[in-house]
Amino acid sequence: MEDWLNSAYTDGTKYFVSNPLPAKGEEIEIFFRILENAPVTNVFLRAKQNGVEVLNEMEKAYVKNGLQYYKKSITPYEDVLQYQIYIATADCVYYLTQSGITPYMPNEAYDFRILTDYQQPSWVKGAVFYQIFPDRFFNGNPDNDVQNGEYTFDGHPTQRVENWDSTPEHYEKSFCLDFYGGDLEGILAKIPYLKRLGVTALYLNPIFFAATVHKYDCLDYFAVDPHFGGDEALSALMTALHKEDMKLILDVSINHTGIAHRWFNRDATFFPKTEGAYNNPKAPEREYYFFDEKNNYKAWFDVETLPTLNYISQALRKQLYLAPDSLVKKWLKPPFSIDGWRFDVADTMARNNEIQLHHEIWPQLRKSIKEENPEAYILAEDWTDCEEFLRGDEWDSPMNYFGCARPLREFAGEADLFNARNPLLRDKAYKPTAKHVAARIRSHLCKLPTVIQQNQFNLLDSHDVSRLHNNKKIHPGHVRGAVIMMFCLPGAPNIYYGDEADIDGTTDTVEGCRYPMPWSRDFESEEKFALYSTLCKLKTGKDALGDGGFKILHEEDYVFSFARFTPHSLLVAVFSTDDQARELRIPLGDFGLQDSAGREIFDKAQCKIDGTDAVITVKPHESYLFEF
Repeated sequence: MEDWLNSAYTDGTKYFVSNPLPAKGEEIEIFFRILENAPVTNVFLRAKQNGVEVLNEMEKAYVKNGLQYYKKSITPYEDVLQYQIYIATADCVYYLTQSGITPYMPNEAYDFRILTDYQQPSWVKGAVFYQIFPDRFFNGNPDNDVQNGEYTFDGHPTQRVENWDSTPEHYEKSFCLDFYGGDLEGILAKIPYLKRLGVTALYLNPIFFAATVHKYDCLDYFAVDPHFGGDEALSALMTALHKEDMKLILDVSINHTGIAHRWFNRDATFFPKTEGAYNNPKAPEREYYFFDEKNNYKAWFDVETLPTLNYISQALRKQLYLAPDSLVKKWLKPPFSIDGWRFDVADTMARNNEIQLHHEIWPQLRKSIKEENPEAYILAEDWTDCEEFLRGDEWDSPMNYFGCARPLREFAGEADLFNARNPLLRDKAYKPTAKHVAARIRSHLCKLPTVIQQNQFNLLDSHDVSRLHNNKKIHPGHVRGAVIMMFCLPGAPNIYYGDEADIDGTTDTVEGCRYPMPWSRDFESEEKFALYSTLCKLKTGKDALGDGGFKILHEEDYVFSFARFTPHSLLVAVFSTDDQARELRIPLGDFGLQDSAGREIFDKAQCKIDGTDAVITVKPHESYLFEF
């Protein structure tokens, strides 16, 4: 196709929609732009209204910086307004959707979409998250540490780790009962450090009362674990964070509880045997679980310590999210006032073979959360293409493994994170090309409304996967490239604690990604910390990385590049896994920039201007971030 078509652009940001978050029945204006000298005869907005396709001609609004802008007013009355742009020339009609331009009529899967009455957590698009596994971050109060043999869980005693810098033991020796002593007071004490790094929001792995280190086997949803400091410590932490204009979201699993939960209480470890469903068939909590007549119960993926919750129970729904004093509402209210929830294994929640209640439960849960705080963030664990939950009435975002971690880590040189778990799939010699990584990222984003794209929780590492930089087979330059890309994709980047410190770890077990924070080392003076802190400040300081547009620029050979931009600025991220140097041309004119000198943020490269293009020589295995 003609080069001028590359300049055709619109999206759902504030730069192309007069109000990206309209109410039903509110008139809005939609804008489209293209090169001023493009041979365009007419531009049309093709929308679906009341189920029928409607074609309205857009009028030329103005010309600025070599680009001509068209506009059209429209009034959406439905939950979703979806549309395409038709670009007519003397001899052809071109069709623009979020997936790009075609000379043939596309289907509607990748239409531009505007949600009406959507409650977006607007702070997320400009945030940098920092994920903390509390026990391994910092011990702020040794007096609340778990002691050796303090209790026994599932047949194994607790272990207090005396040396903070010691290596975590494998599960077969520790049984997730090896406690380092990290707590909420420790996180509060490190707020100055987090401010220096430049993060603006925290995501904490579970902090509610539980037996194990990871605490996904909760035993009381309504109490912060006393070994983390209890409710008072969370209240103090939230007060301090909000004073610093920082946010916090908490992690919870309401797909299952632990066997020690007071509702279940199989072994009476923490509560009297008179409490709970397992030992009391007539207990009110019995309906919260799946029991048969022999007292067998359904467990998540048959892990017997994690009994699955039964959402047929209206009483359970009240306890978790419907009642004014329910789990999700309690912690959203003062004195805690958390800023959102991360839901563990959200993909399987309320889905148990013949019982499929997920699309009933999630809209209810969302409504309950937003009643307490319309700006609360609803983050859900799902590793796959979960577009069905991202239509404005359920999740704000998944943990974006599918559109970020999985494609970027594979492009960096690993097997896909899911395939890596299968010995028949993980050891393939295939090396993904730039087209492959671009297609994977595009396929995720282009099905989502812009206001949902802006919520995406982008990550590389987490408590569930080995850290990319701990994989000795991966080129260090590829790690750096993946980090830059994660920060620049639409949405919010997430730093897993210690990545900025090149924290040690292994790739063979999950314990390998849960090493203690290396406070004994002066990592703040190292290159990795400088990379992360620079990117944090760019993310929170550049509108192009929050409200800006997104466009893939280059996907040839093994060099992947995309742009984030506003009408006034342009950032270009470049990631090479190539063994050869490649030339990259950036069409500055397509962005309304001409003769604009660019700089590489990390002083690792230069560009030259050739007409209306910026030309960059991309060295093998290097990555860059240019600002124009």
